[in-house]
Amino acid sequence: MPSLIRVGLIGAGYIADWHATALKATKGVRITAICDRNAAAAHPLAEAHGAQVFSDLSDLIASGTCDAVHILTPPDLHRDIAVECLSGGLHVLVEKPVGLSVAEVEAIETAAQSSGKSFIAGHNFLGLPRYLHLKDQVTSGMLGRISSVHITWALPLSPLRSGPYGLWLLREAKNLLLELGPHPFSFAVDLLGPLEIRALETGQTVTLPGGETRPQSWRILARAGDVDVSFHLSLVETTDDRSVTVRGSTGMARLDFAADTAVTSRDNTADLVLNPLRKSLGQAGGHLREGLRNAALQLASLNRKSPYGQSFRGMVSTVYADLAAGRPVDGRFSGASARMVMQGIEDTLARLPAQPAPAIPQGTPKPSVMVIGGTGYIGRNLTRALVARGHDVRVLSRGRHGPFSDIADHVEIMPVDLRDQGAIAQAMDGIHTVYNLAKSMDMTWGSALENDVGTAMRIGEAALQAGVSRLIYTGTIASYDMSDPRAVITEKTPFGDTENRNLYARSKAECEARLARMRRDRGLPLIIARPGIVVGGDGPLQHWGIGRWHGPGAVKLWGNGRNILPFVLADDLSDGLIAMMDAPGAIGQSFNLTGEPMLSARDYFDAIHARLNAGIRVSTGHLTGLWLAGSVKYALKRYALGRSDAVRPSLADWKSRAHLARFDNSHPKAALNWQPEPDRAAFLDRAIDGPRLFGI
Repeated sequence: MPSLIRVGLIGAGYIADWHATALKATKGVRITAICDRNAAAAHPLAEAHGAQVFSDLSDLIASGTCDAVHILTPPDLHRDIAVECLSGGLHVLVEKPVGLSVAEVEAIETAAQSSGKSFIAGHNFLGLPRYLHLKDQVTSGMLGRISSVHITWALPLSPLRSGPYGLWLLREAKNLLLELGPHPFSFAVDLLGPLEIRALETGQTVTLPGGETRPQSWRILARAGDVDVSFHLSLVETTDDRSVTVRGSTGMARLDFAADTAVTSRDNTADLVLNPLRKSLGQAGGHLREGLRNAALQLASLNRKSPYGQSFRGMVSTVYADLAAGRPVDGRFSGASARMVMQGIEDTLARLPAQPAPAIPQGTPKPSVMVIGGTGYIGRNLTRALVARGHDVRVLSRGRHGPFSDIADHVEIMPVDLRDQGAIAQAMDGIHTVYNLAKSMDMTWGSALENDVGTAMRIGEAALQAGVSRLIYTGTIASYDMSDPRAVITEKTPFGDTENRNLYARSKAECEARLARMRRDRGLPLIIARPGIVVGGDGPLQHWGIGRWHGPGAVKLWGNGRNILPFVLADDLSDGLIAMMDAPGAIGQSFNLTGEPMLSARDYFDAIHARLNAGIRVSTGHLTGLWLAGSVKYALKRYALGRSDAVRPSLADWKSRAHLARFDNSHPKAALNWQPEPDRAAFLDRAIDGPRLFGI
């Protein structure tokens, strides 16, 4: 291998950032190419690493710019891309799941053997430093003869309850295990070798929009030689527990691979009275040591070495050291390991009962209404409400899958790149009303201008080009300054200076301002809706409009949580949005769609506790303290890490997050004849009892 290994990333989605960060920290490696069918999506990552952008895989291979590639696409594309890259003379690291079957993994292995290049399985958690410590304890005999291993993956999978439902992992029940199973199975295979699957039990099913069901609990019994192995996957709203527990004749070790900590418990020779005390003190000392080690690591690295990030760094540094030295890839990440992991998953899936698919209605939609962002939380509710009122709907989406199979005769899903104004305008053919619910989650103002504001402007231009009757844009009440508890906000209240606001609030305000200019200057048929804090429907438990969540069991409120919040039910919001479609004189107006004032944040959580017997730990968030802490983080990012694009929201912005001001919703009630739920008990029925907030 050359002294510098040039690496390309194929796929520019969420996981690409983790790989890129790990590669950047690895000596002798440089990212030289980013390949994604959506070239525009690849540009930010490419610019950050000085890499070349490709939109076609064959062009990347022919360019000679890479020695190795990381395949980070949806799993159903892994095999074909890996085989093509290996045949083209490139080493490949394939994100988990490496393939969808043993046959697919074997096809990649065969291509690697034929090409003489390396095939690397992206089982990143095996790169954790404390996993190596656990493995050393097992292989050295420090835990004695191993009798059992229990591996837990208990982590909420919110898309099962609140979407987006078009993700690959939700298309079939088996995809859940294909996506999540490689993590626990790779631990078992690396520690013990091949697995013999003995039993599978699934439960805690959830019904997706459209009628299909998915199991949220997977219990798997297996053996590896004489060792009992059990797996438990829990995807409901549960306390995070991602762990490997190994029991041996002389000790027990537990790896928390979400936190990269490992604690060992052993018998001791103290007298009976002191024996349990000494054992407990040993465990307490282990937890203290691991906690201090982690705290020191995060402090020294300014939180750049999270356990998850460390897992990628450990994997990447190991495999590229092997490649540079011309050695076979470490067994943890080898093709043989990937094959054994996939064999265990495939044998498990053979025991999965057939999942009956609901009947899909026949018929061709004739849409006259378009919902952009229709597969999101509000968009799903709006689309279904439109269909219930007799409208056929065209949903613009990044993919061809959506949660509308039960109403497929009334909903047309059309994949359109929102960076292509011409394609957006073409999709509006035959449409009289367009709802723009699209939003982007950006980290810099520059990217917000490009992704969020730019998209809103393209949709506005397309609406003018297509001649639609109404464009209804969803802004946010977060754009208002809500820091003064004496203030009463109406549609006539100005946003004020938004420059020192959080990116979401600032970006939405900028979208409104630019669209309003298009209304004044060019006659854009614009209506603006600003939803309140939306609850109910299939919305998430962990709503960040209320506070900062630390798992499903703890939330720090924005403020003391005793002021009345502008909640609105998802169904009521959809009613208001639909009313805008026909209301006379609505064009050119804006509407704050907030429900009747009745609940504070603490009232909301008290009701969850009383109605669902689910106590959530609620603490006060001191807004000035949060602002000061945010200012320290800003200074570290700006001056220690050189992040010139870091954002420092003002104190008023932090107070605004608590929604201290009150809202007057009389305008939408009068102009739209809108009637949000006025009864507190009925509101709670629909906001808390109706949704499966915890998945069970």
